[in-house]
Amino acid sequence: MTALTVRLPNSVHQKVKELAERDDISVNQFIASAVSEKMASVMTLDYLKSEAAKGQRSDFDFFLGLVPGAPAAPGDEMPSP
Repeated sequence: MTALTVRLPNSVHQKVKELAERDDISVNQFIASAVSEKMASVMTLDYLKSEAAKGQRSDFDFFLGLVPGAPAAPGDEMPSP
């Protein structure tokens, strides 16, 4: 485990202490959890962008064409070209 010094504005530090206390955890646990959540968010976006870049519109159109004809539900209509 690594120790890290982080400088926080007093107002942020105070709010972190209050929120950690409310959750009955230490400030350290609160900050570690917050950093982990942010990492997961960024990594998920990176993954989704990477997967989206592999997609091809022609494949989407092909599989969409396999769906039986039915009127689109309100709000699901295709935009006009």
